[in-house]
Amino acid sequence: MRFIRLSPMLGSVALGALALGCAGAATEVPDYGNVPKWTTRAIPEARGEFRVGPDGKRAAIRYRGWTTRDFGAFRTYAYDDTRPEPPVQKAAPPPGVTGDPKKGRALFMNRAKGPCTGCHLIPGDDVWPAGSVGPDQSTIGDRKLPDAYLYQLVYDPRLVFPNTSMPPWGTVGGLKPEEIVHLVAYLQTLKGPVPPEKDPHRNPFTRAKPVGFGDNLDPTNNPAVLRAEGAEALWAAKGPAGKACADCHQGGAVKAMRGVATRYPKFVKAYGRVMAIEDFLTVHGPETTGRPFPAQSADNLNMTMHVKMASNGMPVAVETTSPEARAALARGKASFYRRVGERNHACADCHTPEKGADKFLGGRLLGDASEGFTKHFPLWRTSQSDVWDMRKRFQWCMTPLGMNMLPADSIEYAELEMYLTTFDKGKPLSVPGIRH
Repeated sequence: MRFIRLSPMLGSVALGALALGCAGAATEVPDYGNVPKWTTRAIPEARGEFRVGPDGKRAAIRYRGWTTRDFGAFRTYAYDDTRPEPPVQKAAPPPGVTGDPKKGRALFMNRAKGPCTGCHLIPGDDVWPAGSVGPDQSTIGDRKLPDAYLYQLVYDPRLVFPNTSMPPWGTVGGLKPEEIVHLVAYLQTLKGPVPPEKDPHRNPFTRAKPVGFGDNLDPTNNPAVLRAEGAEALWAAKGPAGKACADCHQGGAVKAMRGVATRYPKFVKAYGRVMAIEDFLTVHGPETTGRPFPAQSADNLNMTMHVKMASNGMPVAVETTSPEARAALARGKASFYRRVGERNHACADCHTPEKGADKFLGGRLLGDASEGFTKHFPLWRTSQSDVWDMRKRFQWCMTPLGMNMLPADSIEYAELEMYLTTFDKGKPLSVPGIRH
């Protein structure tokens, strides 16, 4: 799966190419009033919690290497977060500021700001790898667009293109007014003819699409397979309560769990909520064996893979017709199309055919949700040398977009995952996957 974070920057405002289609609305009006409260059972790094430092500022407790910045000023997927999108703002260049093209190019390339090159191609051998989520900007200066027009489209393009995928950089404070002036000055210098490409991989429009990693169930290729198979010992080990999984589920996971994973995520009446297998383990494991299985823990991920492997090759059969399932799917779909975070982005901006799907974000190809994302999760991430489930992927996608994480076992993530799983219905499970 190519489920990739998105850092969209400046679109070809001249061509109107950023009006990439409406985000869309859920087919049913979601009811958020009947969703039960949930106390997270995740490891500390996966709970979305904060600590207050000596300076009185909040710092997020996140996975090692992730930013600790608090994005509390921006809305999230939380069902009780009723804040609207940032209001559209009309803007004009600040008086007395002269644009500097060199500063503008540096801002265009600045990774702390985006970078713009994650979505847009410009000339220069140092621009690698450029993306194609937004249109090629290599000759935008030839269009002789007014500075004020370009300024508005960087500051808040929604004034012109209401359904754009480009963030309202000025409105949310991601770029200062004088920085946008410098960016406009640089864009006005981009004129043809464009120098011939020295490396076809630099250009996302000529770059070959990546290939897979071969057989994901080959243990010599995928380290997650060994971790999953090793969970058989955990399956047979008695917990503090004196019982093991094997005591209730005879014949080992391969026999006892055959077909179980095809039905998850599902609404579990005993807990009044949608659960993936990872969620179910967080409560069922302690209740039956006394052993904790916190979300994102190694035991939880390994056992989830072990259980799911028993259903490999069987078609996904998630239930979608009950009143509880239909309500959950409506909420999950609404989350998929909900714009959140500092970048004001929705999942749909990256992962629908009418938006960013099958285009490059930097050197990475954005997946199409309609093709299915879930049937390989949990999976081994070669770039992280670790197993990730779908929830950590959600958290990872949203953090660089400027949204505070929800707990990994939150109801909001469970119902979003359930919605995405509907696109895999009828397709065979193949867990664990392997992706970069």
